[in-house]
Amino acid sequence: MSAPAILIEPLTPEAFAPFGQVIQTAGAHHYPINAGMTERFHDLANVQLGGDNPRPLISIFRGQPYAIPLSLKLVERHPLGSQAFYPLSDRPFLVIVAPDMDGIPGTPRAFLTGPGQGVNIAMNTWHGVLTPLERDSDFLVVDRGGDGNNLEEYLYPAPFIVKHAD
Repeated sequence: MSAPAILIEPLTPEAFAPFGQVIQTAGAHHYPINAGMTERFHDLANVQLGGDNPRPLISIFRGQPYAIPLSLKLVERHPLGSQAFYPLSDRPFLVIVAPDMDGIPGTPRAFLTGPGQGVNIAMNTWHGVLTPLERDSDFLVVDRGGDGNNLEEYLYPAPFIVKHAD
């Protein structure tokens, strides 16, 4: 029996809403600042910080590229905070998320970002690892620091194959 296939979908705010927010300037509330020399795209994501002594972390992650089709076996979640990823290049990346089914992840969904799109994955949402495509890529990451265990991992009993819709 072959592994179940997960078809890659385009990333849209509506499709991603059950898992967090799409970070993008398109359609965002914005206004000029700095004497009109800068446009501020305001309040693009809901940063969530829970648990004891939480504090926001700002990091840069450098991810190595993955190839499609991709064998997906591992997902993780962060029960004490959201995790935002914004690419520092215009290269696409995959965002893999899964609904929670009574404490374990359900069937995953895979989204392909467009230029200028990032995501904020909501607190306690199952998701795949950082999955850049094409070349090594840097990401600005905003997540949670503080006391407590903020990582839970799950290995699916059998892998899913993530592939492009033909």
